[in-house]
Amino acid sequence: MIHSILKDKPTKLFLGITAFFVANALIAECIGGKIFSLEKLLGINPSNFTIFGQSGLSFNLTCGVLLWPLEFIITDIVNEYYGPRAVRRISYTAVILISYAFLMFYAAMNIPPADFWITTNQSKGIPNMQDAFGGIFGQGMWIILGSLTAFLVSQIVDVTVFHRIKKVTGEKWVWLRATGSTVISQLVDSFVVLFIAFKIGNGWSWQLVLAICLVNYTYKFTMAIILTPVIYLIEKQIEKYVGHETAAKMKRAAMGKEEE
Repeated sequence: MIHSILKDKPTKLFLGITAFFVANALIAECIGGKIFSLEKLLGINPSNFTIFGQSGLSFNLTCGVLLWPLEFIITDIVNEYYGPRAVRRISYTAVILISYAFLMFYAAMNIPPADFWITTNQSKGIPNMQDAFGGIFGQGMWIILGSLTAFLVSQIVDVTVFHRIKKVTGEKWVWLRATGSTVISQLVDSFVVLFIAFKIGNGWSWQLVLAICLVNYTYKFTMAIILTPVIYLIEKQIEKYVGHETAAKMKRAAMGKEEE
């Protein structure tokens, strides 16, 4: 049976996409604890602007946002060729495995460390490896809950908007359904994660939550526009891999249409 599965190119493609989707999401969660300055990365001075009465704001983002745009590109590709049920399946799979990973991180943080390991890197300026380990992997539970909830809700929004646009446009205007669904779902993602992690979890004011949300969304919106051509590039490669006729059948099946 495994041989027949591995000979089927659409199945092999879906397995590969799912593996990358889950791995990319997990990596994004793991590196999300680091905050970086987008302005410094681009070689410009940090901004200092005011939104909703919150002053001194600049584009300080988590490293996780570097990878999250890829998740929404993959979502649109799966939507296009496999349909909404496939998107929900890979989304649920990612959430379950990320939750499992964080449970293992929590367990590892609480396992008693070996005495020699605690001071193993003092010469490198790390006085306590146990504290360093906990600082990297010990994200607050509200942040984890907010991130996973936002991811799942935004994925559902993305797949819904994508298919509603496609029902109107048909096979035309790939950029519209891909970019349109992404910019809407990213807005939901930005708000939900901040609301749960910092409004509920840390008592932030509404003004601060909305200000940070707008800053984060500006970046995500910009990246959604910039990365739109990547959708066309990936679709071209998929058609080359599975063949034009098979790709067309996959798209019809994704829309729930009978094969001709």
